[in-house]
Formats: sequence, structure tokens, C-alpha cells
Amino acid sequence: MKRVLCLISGMNSGGAETFLMKLYRKIDRNIYQMDFCVNIKEEGFYDKEILEMGGRIYHIPSKSENLREFKKQLAELIKNEKYEFVLRVTSNTMGFMDLKIAKKAGAKVCAARSSNSSDAEGMKAKILHIIGRRLYSRYVDVKIAPSDLAAIYTFGKKEYEKKNVCILKNAVDLDVYKYSETERKRIRKELEISDGELVCGHIGRFSKQKNHKYLIDVFSKILEKRLDAKLILIGKGELEEEIIEQCEKFGIRNKVLFLGVRSDIPALLSAMDVFIFPSLYEGMPNTVIEAQATGLPCIIANTITKEANVLGTVKFLPLSNSTDLWVNEVMNISKIRYESKETFINKGYEINSSVENFLNYMKMK
Repeated sequence: MKRVLCLISGMNSGGAETFLMKLYRKIDRNIYQMDFCVNIKEEGFYDKEILEMGGRIYHIPSKSENLREFKKQLAELIKNEKYEFVLRVTSNTMGFMDLKIAKKAGAKVCAARSSNSSDAEGMKAKILHIIGRRLYSRYVDVKIAPSDLAAIYTFGKKEYEKKNVCILKNAVDLDVYKYSETERKRIRKELEISDGELVCGHIGRFSKQKNHKYLIDVFSKILEKRLDAKLILIGKGELEEEIIEQCEKFGIRNKVLFLGVRSDIPALLSAMDVFIFPSLYEGMPNTVIEAQATGLPCIIANTITKEANVLGTVKFLPLSNSTDLWVNEVMNISKIRYESKETFINKGYEINSSVENFLNYMKMK
């Protein structure tokens, strides 16, 4: 049995965590296993499923909580359990420090998987990012990223241009992520939405990166043209209350549905008519890939890599002061579903191809 230890803050419902789970569900668990070393004390969204599939979850302090204890416990874990393969999920290069610890503790293959194309945390974070790349890059045996922008941000333009970064596509299980008329009707009935109403949707953590404020601005203008429109917001986060207050201020609270974290994403995507995603930055948004897999029209910010346009149907728009372009694009969308399966397979966005690539990149085969 070959086991890979994944280092990540916690196994909650974010994009990076969700992609790890997509891989985990499809690997041959008679030969391979995925274990997780996390820093959060509370139970993660995916913890129960991980344990049911035979994975292990280790809890150690975060670096910010107790750096000395973090180093000690991580080294002991890798030594005692004899982990040969270690994967660090990070966007900032200071995360590479963990691979230095892993390498010195005996790990043979230390990989870093970029999870974003920016951290947007000010000058201090940018300086640390540069320092981290210089100090710790030599401990990264395998560089993995979901897109060009994520690869360049985390590992540097030179490494990307030299093809020293393995692109691992955020693929999906096409038997799960597909349009279902039955699920569309079920979800709409559950949410008390009639068949003729326009449903806009968004999936993402309530954080500055996801730009919910702009989304609410756009939707408030959509309502001026379509009184029957509804907005479905899926996710949790530190800015949720602020966004609720914004909706109340605009007098549209009854038109916006805050659904929290959900496990029935394919069904919810089937219930939507358009997916709106105005993020300030992204590595490679899982949710945009998932939305396209169900054939859903997507309108996203032009800050996001063009590689997210798997079907060739995604509309990229600027985050300008005026929301008119976004509103007009939504109004121009007819209620259609694009065919997706063949294109996803041809472009390597079917999950089994990513599982094979992952195992090869990690040198586990």
C-alpha cells in the first residue's frame, strides 16, 4: 500500500479540498491511500468520508499557533509513519517550508500543488512569497498547478516556461456532474422557485476574493429588468453577514437565497439558469468547471485564467464600475444547456485522466 500524506489547513468544502476528494474517490484504494495532516481542531467537512474510505487524519498545530511544535509534530509523523510521498497544498511559497521538514524527516517525493493565482494579503505577504521561493524551492521535487496563472504565481514564470510545472486539471466525475431535469425540478420545488423564474447562481466562500459585493450589485440591476429573478448563494465565510446586510440595504433580501455549504452541488447547478462568478483572482475555479460540466452558461471575471473556458462558451467580463455589461450578458442568455461530455473527455477534464496524471506526477506508479 502506497500512502501519500496531504498537508492542508483543513478538509473543508473549498476548491482545493474538493479537488483532492475527487481524486481520492477515484484512486484504486487497494493500492493507494490518501492521508491528511490538518491544523484545524474542529471536524472538517470531508473528515467523515475520508475515514470511511480508509484515510487517516492527523491534527497538529499551525505554524502561526506554535511553530516549534508544528515542526516537531510534522517531522515525527513522517518519520514514525514512514511517509515516502508528501503533498503540500498551498499558493504561497512559505508553505514550501513544510516540504523541507518532510524531506529531512525521510520523505522521498515532496510535491507542492498551487491552489491560487494570488494571495492578495498586502506587501508583507508578497515579500514572504518571494523569500519562500528562494529559501525552500529546492525541497520541492514535484511542482503541480491547476492552470497557467496558478503555476506562474506560485512557482515563477521561468519554471512555468521551462515546463517544470505539471498541470493537473481540475477534472470532474462526468457521471456525477451532469444536467438532470429531475433534479432541477426537485431543487426548484424545495426552494419554492417556479419553472419560469430566472435563477442566477454562485458557489464560493464569502471572502474578499470571491467579490460577493460586486455580485450583489449586478443582481440588483438584473432585478430591474427581471422581477422574477432569484440568486442562489452557496457557501459560508467571514463576510456572509456583511453580504446579507447589503441585500437588506438594497431591499432584495427576499430574492437572495443563502444556502450555506451543500453536498448536492450537481443538483443545484441543474436548478440554475446562469452561473455568475466575479472573483478578483482564482487559481482554477472548480465551481466554474463543474458548472460547465452540467452545461450551465457561465459569466466570469476576466481576472480568471482563460483555461477555465473548457467548453468555449464562458463569457469573460471586466470588473468595471458599471455593471451594465454583466447585466446585459445575463439578459442575453437563453435558457439552454450546452453539451459537455465529449468536450470534457477530449480536453482531459474527465476525473480518471487526472487521477492517472496525479499518480504519475507523484511518482507513485
